[in-house]
Amino acid sequence: MKTHKVLFVLMAMLVVFALAAGCAAPAATTTDTSSATTAPATGSDAAAKPYIPVISKGFQHQFWQAVKAGSEQAAADLNVDITFEGPETEAMVDKQYEMLQAAIAKNPAAICFAAVDSKAMVPLLEEAKTKGIPIIGFDSGVDSDIPLATAATDNIAAAALAADKMAELIGDSGKVAVLVHDQTSRTGIDRRDGFLNRMAEAHPNVEIVNVDYGAGDQLKSTDLAKAVIQANPDLKGYFGANEGSIIGVLNAVKELGKEGQIVVIGYDSGQQQIDAINSGAEAGAITQNPVGIGYKCVEAAVKAINGETLDKVIDTGFFWYDKTNIDSDQIKPLLYQ
Repeated sequence: MKTHKVLFVLMAMLVVFALAAGCAAPAATTTDTSSATTAPATGSDAAAKPYIPVISKGFQHQFWQAVKAGSEQAAADLNVDITFEGPETEAMVDKQYEMLQAAIAKNPAAICFAAVDSKAMVPLLEEAKTKGIPIIGFDSGVDSDIPLATAATDNIAAAALAADKMAELIGDSGKVAVLVHDQTSRTGIDRRDGFLNRMAEAHPNVEIVNVDYGAGDQLKSTDLAKAVIQANPDLKGYFGANEGSIIGVLNAVKELGKEGQIVVIGYDSGQQQIDAINSGAEAGAITQNPVGIGYKCVEAAVKAINGETLDKVIDTGFFWYDKTNIDSDQIKPLLYQ
């Protein structure tokens, strides 16, 4: 009899515990609340930093690494979180589209964006605008008014300066070829047109014999430049409109034994260009301010998040450099290796 009583008591206690467990509050669980409308957290999470994805045109050239360094410095100074990414090459429109699409889906505080194709990304920018995500352009703008500001070089003016330098160095007459990274990005279009239009307006005796597009790829650019040089044995000058393009030109000139015979003018920086200018193989180049571009785009994004008014264009400057000033206090900080 006692045994039955003990069993009864034990069963009753188990029922009580089960009922208590069923009525108690559930254990703490984690729910994805990555929406822009999520209520502010409390405690230590209240100080969560705004997130700003930075999507560049590429990742392979040292130029983009310098832009990345500038954006990371701005993030540290302004207490925001960033990510920096770009497609493997500046010809990968679809890949960059996917990157921008994924960034928008995360509902960030703002986005910094340099378009590979100035038209293809407009539908996604319209989506971002609908979701209230500020867009800041950098380096290469888009054919849209959606970006609140664009931190970039005045590429038309910079390429025009390269044209003036080229004309001066070849005696204001003769044949010149141009190698550009693309004809879809704003930088490609503006550098090409800035150079060509300046030549047509101010240096009518300079003949542009060829304009090619090498996608910023050094090997492809080398092959294109070699073909042009071989087809024009009296070529006097060659302009390369970005780092990959000008390295292709330098490779072609060297492989064909034309160093010292063709005036080579470049754009951007990098160790190979610096070495070529110091050796005399390259006459000079236009340098941008890539660290400044990276810094200014993140800075503008923070201002947009805070509701501040922005200038539509943030001019980050450009300079001509050659053997005479490459080590100067003004130029040296703008060059990357």
